[in-house]
Amino acid sequence: MEQTAKYADTALKAIEEISEELHDISIKIHENPELAYEEREAHNLLVKYLQEKGFKVTPHAFGLETAFVAEFQSKAGKGRVVSFNSEYDALPDIGHACGHNLIAISGVAAAIGFKAVLEKFDIKGTVKLFGTPAEEKGSGKIDLINAGAYDGIAEVEYFGKAAHASGINALDAIVLAYNNIGLLRQQIQSTDRIHGIITNGGKSANVIPDYTSGTFFIRGKSIEDLKALHPRVHKCFEAAADATGATVKITWSKEVYDLNINEPLASRYEYYLSKKYGITCPPKEVQASFSTGSSDQGNVTYLVPGFHPLYDIRTSIPTVNHQREFTAECKSKSAHEETIKCTSCMTLVGLDFLLDDEFAKQVKDTFNKSKL
Repeated sequence: MEQTAKYADTALKAIEEISEELHDISIKIHENPELAYEEREAHNLLVKYLQEKGFKVTPHAFGLETAFVAEFQSKAGKGRVVSFNSEYDALPDIGHACGHNLIAISGVAAAIGFKAVLEKFDIKGTVKLFGTPAEEKGSGKIDLINAGAYDGIAEVEYFGKAAHASGINALDAIVLAYNNIGLLRQQIQSTDRIHGIITNGGKSANVIPDYTSGTFFIRGKSIEDLKALHPRVHKCFEAAADATGATVKITWSKEVYDLNINEPLASRYEYYLSKKYGITCPPKEVQASFSTGSSDQGNVTYLVPGFHPLYDIRTSIPTVNHQREFTAECKSKSAHEETIKCTSCMTLVGLDFLLDDEFAKQVKDTFNKSKL
């Protein structure tokens, strides 16, 4: 931390100087919500801005139209690499109810703050910003790192026989599957989660549907929990087909890991929140109760040391993410200000990793003990 102290002002000043520019970008993304893999305007906006700020930017990265990588390497050499992620996809109907307009600019701000230090002090090091599409649906980070298994998504289809008054009713099959899942919830762990909707229930009330479909999410606290839950849910779908005579097609999507939080990184982030802004994080046991199983960031944390900070955007009314009311709160001035605080602390943690050999060793040792 002592090594970082003399560089902190440079990083934080660089972030503060672009705060209003980032607020404008955040509002533009918020007012033009784009769904997973369709974030073209957000992609183009962020790519252009980062190019103007002196980054080497690869648009449409990794074969994904709306992914990008921005990189800056010190003239002194590559050194350690610190990376940040920006997300910018929205939710159907309710837009940016998960604050991805804020997460987008958070990654940008951290990268720019980090770059300012590398430039001014000619320190060996590299900063990368990954523009990661499709966090809400599609797990875009898995496309970027081609990784495997934790949060499962199943697309379920039932095929029956259409008839006016008789036949094999595909709607019965999907409804029975939904009910099977409901009963299964009584027998699973309290930390397991199963969510589902019927996406196609037929076309006409007086015609027995020959095709229905649904989407179901399953989540567990750990990879082991998910592996135990997965076959039980699968059997619920198969049992519905057996009972109704329908044919079932089950398509499990790519899956994501639980969050492998690197404790040295997380603790250092909490330290800076407290020191710089007087913000106290909840006790560890309370933090452990927070839901952490729904983000493809989990895959990243098993590939490289990482953490996934949460922060309070100071909503004006009681609301939480993925609610329509939260969408409006995500464009407030207070939401932007709290994002800048979070970003500033993330940047300082990154600088500690770059400059403090002992801290970097702690981070790497912790990661090596926890990775798969």
